[in-house]
Amino acid sequence: MRVRVIAVGTRMPSWVRSACDEYLARLRGSLAVALTEIEPASRRSGGANQATAREGGRLLAAVAPADHVVALDEHGRELTTRGLGGRMQQGEDLAFLVGGPDGLAPEVLARSNYTLALSRLTLPHALARVLLVEQLYRAHCILANHPYHRD
Repeated sequence: MRVRVIAVGTRMPSWVRSACDEYLARLRGSLAVALTEIEPASRRSGGANQATAREGGRLLAAVAPADHVVALDEHGRELTTRGLGGRMQQGEDLAFLVGGPDGLAPEVLARSNYTLALSRLTLPHALARVLLVEQLYRAHCILANHPYHRD
């Protein structure tokens, strides 16, 4: 199984990079998780809808046909960390898609097998990236009986 986080945004603040790097390093050697950054589209010409559509095309181009695609969207369904771990145990390659500041294009949501809300709160896309990577680490720890997670 391969896990990829495919996220719009290439110039994240240092705290985002640091946090993601920390959890990805903890996973190294036990679970293959890769972070792919997608160049955000300009909002100057065409506005937010066209930018989101261009970003959606870039996200979909990064997805493999056999990937089980999980789109992060505030209108999605919430999962527990154990539920996320259960999804990971099914053995399919997973691609988690994180949109840019204006969310995900309708085509991305249509391609998704599951739409996940990390919270009912609206989160900045940079913070959503950090929360997702930490939750992947936590779910993996649960599956490996590592003491990081406590019930």
